[in-house]
Amino acid sequence: MKPKISIITLGVSDLAASVHFYRDGLGLPAPDYEDGATIAFFELEGTWLALYPREKLVEEADVDFSDSGTPMFTLAHNVGSPAVVDATLDEASRAGATIVQPAGETFWGGYSGYFSDPDGYLWEVAHNPFTDLT
Repeated sequence: MKPKISIITLGVSDLAASVHFYRDGLGLPAPDYEDGATIAFFELEGTWLALYPREKLVEEADVDFSDSGTPMFTLAHNVGSPAVVDATLDEASRAGATIVQPAGETFWGGYSGYFSDPDGYLWEVAHNPFTDLT
């Protein structure tokens, strides 16, 4: 696994208010965000920050954050192909991670899966065919 984090996703209770805070309050650039979108991405130096409604994050990762003790964010590691997603999840599993969501096609057109580290921090390993985040 490459030593980098592509995206940090924060589960938020009010996406519009959070976008207002990060974009308008802190001045973080959100180049593709449009009002009413279901997710917001902020372009940072070396990584991206994403804001995503908590209930959608729970649904996508298939983890009940409130009951599991899992922190309400994910760390994303983007790779160049679906095959590398599978290999990275296998590597993480061999290292002691728990596979939380096996890799598969996503609703947004990519390919991803989730694992949790020994402390329960949730990682998404993803291939995004639309934006090169590798």
